[in-house]
Amino acid sequence: MSTLTPPPSTHGPIVLRAEDVWKSYDDGAIAVLKGIDFTATAGETVALCGPSGCGKSTLLHLFGGLDEPERGRIFVNNIEVNRQRDLLRLLRHEVGFVFQLHNLIPDLTLEENCLIPSVAAGTDRRVARRRLHELTERTGLTHRLGQRIQKLSGGERQRTALCRALMNRPKILLADEPTGSLDEGTSAIVFQLLLDVAATEGVTLLMATHDRGLADRCDRLLEMHDGRIYEPAPV
Repeated sequence: MSTLTPPPSTHGPIVLRAEDVWKSYDDGAIAVLKGIDFTATAGETVALCGPSGCGKSTLLHLFGGLDEPERGRIFVNNIEVNRQRDLLRLLRHEVGFVFQLHNLIPDLTLEENCLIPSVAAGTDRRVARRRLHELTERTGLTHRLGQRIQKLSGGERQRTALCRALMNRPKILLADEPTGSLDEGTSAIVFQLLLDVAATEGVTLLMATHDRGLADRCDRLLEMHDGRIYEPAPV
């Protein structure tokens, strides 16, 4: 392996950038990120592979504004996240997040869960409903709109989480082990949906995964070990 170098800008402008980012927990006792440098360009699909605890989720959380680095700088669309005054706008409009555990509200319906981001963003209800039906048709969930989350299968819940993440048309999608809790067949379906969305809507996808088979289908596969990112050597 070699240390990571920025990719050529074949997809467009850089939309995600980390500069010498450090992060630790327990008052510095657990160092998770150790001087990360990283870029991703518009429309690119990037997979981060590596063992549990190597920092994949932490890096995604930093890009999503869910945490802040101790040192270094994080940029989304050329806006520095840890100095971003309007962080809510970042979360509501520019970045969508899909977690391994879908984080849906079980007592609400599929429709109600997916409409939450549009309500928070102040989107016109008719516009939001059109977007929801567009997404549920694409993901095969239209017939489940009125079902409560607790009655959906694992695959249906993760597809619902994908719809929710895309409701406000973000151009960046962060996916943290999005297929980690699914069986092989369902995992393949959900991952194909992620790639299809990235291709048709021009979304930049940054995904943390243990599944090398899925990762190999992204534009770039990067590996994280001991708090650093590496570019795998050509085979």
